[in-house]
Amino acid sequence: MIYSSSQDWRNAPQKRVLLFAMSGLGKTYLSTMLRDGGQWFHYSIDYRIGTRYMGEAIADNAKREAMKVPFLRDLLRSNSIYIGSNISFDDLKPMSSYLGKPGNPEQGGLNWAEYTRRQDQFQASEVAALHDTGHFIDRATDLYQYPHFICDTGGSICEWVDANDPHDPIMTDLASKTLMVWIKGTEEHTAELIRRFDKEPKPMSYDPVFLLKTWKVYLAEFSVAPDKVDPDDFIRWAFAKALAHRQPRYQAMADNWGLTVHMNDVAQVRDEAGFVELIAAALP
Repeated sequence: MIYSSSQDWRNAPQKRVLLFAMSGLGKTYLSTMLRDGGQWFHYSIDYRIGTRYMGEAIADNAKREAMKVPFLRDLLRSNSIYIGSNISFDDLKPMSSYLGKPGNPEQGGLNWAEYTRRQDQFQASEVAALHDTGHFIDRATDLYQYPHFICDTGGSICEWVDANDPHDPIMTDLASKTLMVWIKGTEEHTAELIRRFDKEPKPMSYDPVFLLKTWKVYLAEFSVAPDKVDPDDFIRWAFAKALAHRQPRYQAMADNWGLTVHMNDVAQVRDEAGFVELIAAALP
Protein backbone atom coordinates (compact mmCIF):
# COMPACT_ATOMS: atom_id res chain seq x y z
CA MET A 1 0.00 0.00 0.00
CA ILE A 2 1.17 3.53 -0.70
CA TYR A 3 0.80 4.44 3.01
CA SER A 4 2.67 2.10 5.30
CA SER A 5 1.08 3.13 8.59
CA SER A 6 -1.62 5.30 10.11
CA GLN A 7 1.00 7.94 10.91
CA ASP A 8 2.33 7.84 7.36
CA TRP A 9 -1.25 8.40 6.15
CA ARG A 10 -1.94 11.27 8.55
CA ASN A 11 1.29 13.04 7.59
CA ALA A 12 0.94 12.58 3.83
CA PRO A 13 0.78 15.96 2.05
CA GLN A 14 -1.16 14.33 -0.78
CA LYS A 15 -3.78 11.74 0.14
CA ARG A 16 -4.98 9.51 -2.69
CA VAL A 17 -7.81 7.05 -2.06
CA LEU A 18 -9.90 4.72 -4.20
CA LEU A 19 -13.19 3.45 -2.77
CA PHE A 20 -14.86 0.23 -3.90
CA ALA A 21 -18.01 -1.47 -2.63
CA MET A 22 -21.51 -2.54 -3.50
CA SER A 23 -24.08 0.13 -4.27
CA GLY A 24 -25.44 2.19 -1.40
CA LEU A 25 -22.58 1.73 1.06
CA GLY A 26 -21.22 5.27 1.01
CA LYS A 27 -18.71 5.64 -1.85
CA THR A 28 -20.43 8.63 -3.38
CA TYR A 29 -21.44 10.02 0.02
CA LEU A 30 -17.81 10.17 1.15
CA SER A 31 -16.55 11.42 -2.20
CA THR A 32 -19.12 14.21 -2.38
CA MET A 33 -18.49 15.25 1.21
CA LEU A 34 -14.74 15.47 0.62
CA ARG A 35 -15.19 17.31 -2.68
CA ASP A 36 -17.50 19.84 -1.06
CA GLY A 37 -14.81 20.55 1.53
CA GLY A 38 -12.71 22.11 -1.22
CA GLN A 39 -9.48 20.13 -0.81
CA TRP A 40 -10.30 16.88 -2.61
CA PHE A 41 -10.66 16.17 -6.32
CA HIS A 42 -13.52 13.72 -6.94
CA TYR A 43 -13.00 11.31 -9.84
CA SER A 44 -16.14 9.28 -10.61
CA ILE A 45 -15.50 6.18 -12.71
CA ASP A 46 -19.15 5.88 -13.78
CA TYR A 47 -19.30 9.53 -14.81
CA ARG A 48 -16.12 9.10 -16.86
CA ILE A 49 -17.62 6.04 -18.58
CA GLY A 50 -20.88 7.82 -19.33
CA THR A 51 -19.23 10.92 -20.77
CA ARG A 52 -15.83 10.07 -22.25
CA TYR A 53 -16.34 6.47 -23.35
CA MET A 54 -20.04 5.79 -23.85
CA GLY A 55 -21.55 9.25 -24.21
CA GLU A 56 -22.01 8.99 -27.96
CA ALA A 57 -23.56 5.51 -27.77
CA ILE A 58 -25.95 6.63 -25.01
CA ALA A 59 -27.03 9.70 -26.99
CA ASP A 60 -27.40 7.69 -30.21
CA ASN A 61 -29.61 5.19 -28.41
CA ALA A 62 -31.93 8.02 -27.35
CA LYS A 63 -31.90 9.41 -30.91
CA ARG A 64 -32.76 5.96 -32.27
CA GLU A 65 -35.87 5.92 -30.13
CA ALA A 66 -36.73 9.48 -31.15
CA MET A 67 -36.37 8.57 -34.82
CA LYS A 68 -39.37 6.25 -34.43
CA VAL A 69 -41.55 9.34 -33.96
CA PRO A 70 -42.12 11.08 -37.33
CA PHE A 71 -42.30 14.55 -35.81
CA LEU A 72 -38.99 14.12 -33.94
CA ARG A 73 -37.35 12.32 -36.86
CA ASP A 74 -37.84 15.31 -39.16
CA LEU A 75 -36.43 17.68 -36.55
CA LEU A 76 -33.40 15.47 -35.90
CA ARG A 77 -32.61 15.03 -39.59
CA SER A 78 -32.66 18.78 -40.09
CA ASN A 79 -30.54 19.38 -36.97
CA SER A 80 -33.39 21.44 -35.53
CA ILE A 81 -33.26 19.75 -32.13
CA TYR A 82 -30.50 18.35 -29.98
CA ILE A 83 -30.68 15.13 -27.97
CA GLY A 84 -27.94 14.43 -25.45
CA SER A 85 -27.28 12.67 -22.19
CA ASN A 86 -27.58 14.71 -19.00
CA ILE A 87 -25.59 12.24 -16.95
CA SER A 88 -24.21 13.48 -13.61
CA PHE A 89 -22.34 12.16 -10.58
CA ASP A 90 -25.68 11.63 -8.85
CA ASP A 91 -27.81 10.52 -11.82
CA LEU A 92 -26.51 7.67 -13.96
CA LYS A 93 -29.87 6.69 -15.46
CA PRO A 94 -28.85 7.44 -19.06
CA MET A 95 -26.08 4.85 -18.84
CA SER A 96 -28.27 2.35 -16.99
CA SER A 97 -30.98 2.72 -19.64
CA TYR A 98 -28.47 2.14 -22.40
CA LEU A 99 -27.17 -1.08 -20.84
CA GLY A 100 -30.72 -2.42 -20.87
CA LYS A 101 -32.05 -5.85 -19.96
CA PRO A 102 -32.23 -9.05 -22.00
CA GLY A 103 -35.50 -10.66 -22.98
CA ASN A 104 -38.85 -10.07 -24.61
CA PRO A 105 -38.67 -7.00 -26.91
CA GLU A 106 -42.37 -6.32 -26.29
CA GLN A 107 -41.46 -5.75 -22.63
CA GLY A 108 -38.49 -3.55 -23.42
CA GLY A 109 -35.94 -6.37 -23.57
CA LEU A 110 -32.90 -6.59 -25.83
CA ASN A 111 -31.94 -9.65 -27.81
CA TRP A 112 -29.03 -11.51 -26.26
CA ALA A 113 -26.50 -10.50 -28.92
CA GLU A 114 -27.24 -6.77 -28.53
CA TYR A 115 -27.39 -7.02 -24.74
CA THR A 116 -23.99 -8.71 -24.49
CA ARG A 117 -22.52 -6.30 -27.05
CA ARG A 118 -23.43 -3.43 -24.73
CA GLN A 119 -22.09 -5.36 -21.75
CA ASP A 120 -18.77 -5.82 -23.55
CA GLN A 121 -18.76 -2.14 -24.45
CA PHE A 122 -19.25 -1.20 -20.81
CA GLN A 123 -16.48 -3.54 -19.65
CA ALA A 124 -13.98 -2.01 -22.08
CA SER A 125 -15.09 1.47 -21.02
CA GLU A 126 -14.78 0.76 -17.31
CA VAL A 127 -11.34 -0.79 -17.67
CA ALA A 128 -10.21 2.28 -19.63
CA ALA A 129 -11.74 4.65 -17.05
CA LEU A 130 -9.99 2.79 -14.22
CA HIS A 131 -6.66 3.12 -16.01
CA ASP A 132 -7.38 6.85 -16.40
CA THR A 133 -7.10 7.25 -12.62
CA GLY A 134 -3.41 8.20 -12.79
CA HIS A 135 -4.14 10.79 -15.47
CA PHE A 136 -6.75 12.43 -13.24
CA ILE A 137 -4.44 12.36 -10.23
CA ASP A 138 -1.99 14.39 -12.33
CA ARG A 139 -4.74 16.73 -13.54
CA ALA A 140 -6.01 17.23 -10.00
CA THR A 141 -2.61 18.43 -8.79
CA ASP A 142 -1.04 20.06 -11.85
CA LEU A 143 -4.10 21.72 -13.36
CA TYR A 144 -6.59 22.22 -10.53
CA GLN A 145 -4.10 22.29 -7.63
CA TYR A 146 -6.09 20.02 -5.33
CA PRO A 147 -3.90 18.49 -2.61
CA HIS A 148 -5.98 15.32 -2.27
CA PHE A 149 -7.73 12.84 -4.57
CA ILE A 150 -10.70 10.49 -4.14
CA CYS A 151 -11.74 7.91 -6.75
CA ASP A 152 -15.36 6.73 -6.59
CA THR A 153 -15.59 3.42 -8.46
CA GLY A 154 -18.59 1.53 -9.80
CA GLY A 155 -19.78 -1.66 -8.16
CA SER A 156 -18.61 -3.76 -11.11
CA ILE A 157 -14.88 -3.08 -10.64
CA CYS A 158 -14.51 -6.54 -9.07
CA GLU A 159 -15.81 -8.18 -12.26
CA TRP A 160 -12.78 -7.19 -14.35
CA VAL A 161 -9.90 -8.04 -12.01
CA ASP A 162 -8.27 -11.14 -10.57
CA ALA A 163 -7.33 -9.93 -7.10
CA ASN A 164 -5.44 -13.16 -6.41
CA ASP A 165 -3.06 -12.51 -9.30
CA PRO A 166 -0.16 -10.37 -8.03
CA HIS A 167 0.37 -9.16 -11.60
CA ASP A 168 -3.22 -8.23 -12.40
CA PRO A 169 -2.83 -5.13 -14.63
CA ILE A 170 -5.75 -3.15 -13.21
CA MET A 171 -4.98 -3.85 -9.56
CA THR A 172 -1.26 -3.25 -10.03
CA ASP A 173 -1.95 0.10 -11.69
CA LEU A 174 -4.50 1.31 -9.14
CA ALA A 175 -2.65 0.11 -6.03
CA SER A 176 0.54 1.86 -7.16
CA LYS A 177 -1.27 5.21 -7.24
CA THR A 178 -4.02 5.03 -4.61
CA LEU A 179 -4.91 3.52 -1.27
CA MET A 180 -7.63 1.00 -2.13
CA VAL A 181 -10.41 0.93 0.46
CA TRP A 182 -13.31 -1.53 0.57
CA ILE A 183 -16.48 -0.40 2.33
CA LYS A 184 -17.84 -3.64 3.70
CA GLY A 185 -21.57 -4.03 4.19
CA THR A 186 -23.63 -6.25 6.44
CA GLU A 187 -26.01 -9.10 5.73
CA GLU A 188 -28.85 -6.75 6.63
CA HIS A 189 -27.66 -4.26 4.03
CA THR A 190 -27.45 -6.99 1.39
CA ALA A 191 -31.04 -7.98 2.16
CA GLU A 192 -32.09 -4.34 1.88
CA LEU A 193 -30.32 -4.00 -1.48
CA ILE A 194 -32.19 -7.04 -2.77
CA ARG A 195 -35.49 -5.62 -1.49
CA ARG A 196 -34.87 -2.24 -3.15
CA PHE A 197 -33.74 -3.86 -6.38
CA ASP A 198 -36.80 -6.09 -6.46
CA LYS A 199 -38.96 -2.97 -6.18
CA GLU A 200 -37.09 -1.11 -8.94
CA PRO A 201 -34.82 -3.42 -10.99
CA LYS A 202 -31.99 -1.60 -12.77
CA PRO A 203 -29.52 -2.78 -15.41
CA MET A 204 -26.09 -3.84 -14.20
CA SER A 205 -22.81 -4.97 -15.72
CA TYR A 206 -21.54 -8.49 -15.10
CA ASP A 207 -18.53 -10.67 -15.71
CA PRO A 208 -19.35 -12.32 -19.08
CA VAL A 209 -18.69 -15.87 -17.85
CA PHE A 210 -20.96 -15.39 -14.84
CA LEU A 211 -23.60 -13.68 -16.98
CA LEU A 212 -23.78 -16.43 -19.61
CA LYS A 213 -23.94 -19.15 -16.97
CA THR A 214 -26.69 -17.30 -15.10
CA TRP A 215 -28.67 -16.75 -18.31
CA LYS A 216 -28.50 -20.43 -19.29
CA VAL A 217 -29.54 -21.57 -15.81
CA TYR A 218 -32.49 -19.16 -15.85
CA LEU A 219 -33.69 -20.37 -19.27
CA ALA A 220 -33.47 -24.01 -18.18
CA GLU A 221 -34.99 -23.52 -14.73
CA PHE A 222 -38.01 -21.61 -16.02
CA SER A 223 -38.28 -23.41 -19.37
CA VAL A 224 -38.56 -20.16 -21.29
CA ALA A 225 -37.30 -19.10 -24.72
CA PRO A 226 -34.81 -16.20 -24.79
CA ASP A 227 -37.24 -13.88 -26.60
CA LYS A 228 -40.00 -14.63 -24.08
CA VAL A 229 -38.01 -13.80 -20.93
CA ASP A 230 -39.49 -11.07 -18.76
CA PRO A 231 -36.51 -8.65 -18.61
CA ASP A 232 -37.27 -7.41 -15.10
CA ASP A 233 -37.84 -10.92 -13.81
CA PHE A 234 -34.46 -12.08 -15.09
CA ILE A 235 -32.43 -9.25 -13.62
CA ARG A 236 -34.28 -9.56 -10.30
CA TRP A 237 -33.48 -13.27 -10.26
CA ALA A 238 -29.85 -12.64 -11.20
CA PHE A 239 -29.26 -9.79 -8.75
CA ALA A 240 -28.98 -11.80 -5.52
CA LYS A 241 -26.69 -14.25 -7.30
CA ALA A 242 -24.56 -11.34 -8.50
CA LEU A 243 -24.15 -9.99 -4.96
CA ALA A 244 -23.04 -13.40 -3.69
CA HIS A 245 -20.69 -13.69 -6.68
CA ARG A 246 -19.12 -10.29 -5.96
CA GLN A 247 -18.62 -10.52 -2.21
CA PRO A 248 -15.55 -12.81 -2.22
CA ARG A 249 -14.06 -10.76 -5.05
CA TYR A 250 -14.30 -7.57 -3.00
CA GLN A 251 -12.83 -9.42 -0.04
CA ALA A 252 -9.83 -10.59 -2.06
CA MET A 253 -9.26 -7.06 -3.38
CA ALA A 254 -9.18 -5.71 0.17
CA ASP A 255 -7.10 -8.56 1.60
CA ASN A 256 -4.45 -8.53 -1.13
CA TRP A 257 -4.36 -4.92 -2.26
CA GLY A 258 -5.86 -2.58 0.30
CA LEU A 259 -7.84 -2.36 3.50
CA THR A 260 -11.38 -2.62 4.84
CA VAL A 261 -13.67 -0.15 6.59
CA HIS A 262 -17.23 -0.92 7.66
CA MET A 263 -20.39 0.78 6.41
CA ASN A 264 -21.56 1.58 9.95
CA ASP A 265 -18.33 3.48 10.59
CA VAL A 266 -18.60 5.26 7.23
CA ALA A 267 -22.07 6.46 8.18
CA GLN A 268 -20.58 8.28 11.19
CA VAL A 269 -18.11 10.32 9.13
CA ARG A 270 -19.17 13.96 8.82
CA ASP A 271 -16.08 15.78 7.56
CA GLU A 272 -12.54 15.42 6.23
CA ALA A 273 -11.06 14.98 9.71
CA GLY A 274 -13.46 12.12 10.38
CA PHE A 275 -12.52 10.48 7.07
CA VAL A 276 -8.81 10.76 7.82
CA GLU A 277 -9.36 9.07 11.18
CA LEU A 278 -11.53 6.37 9.62
CA ILE A 279 -8.68 5.37 7.31
CA ALA A 280 -6.03 5.77 9.99
CA ALA A 281 -7.91 3.35 12.24
CA ALA A 282 -7.85 0.72 9.48
CA LEU A 283 -4.10 1.05 8.86
CA PRO A 284 -1.46 -0.58 11.07
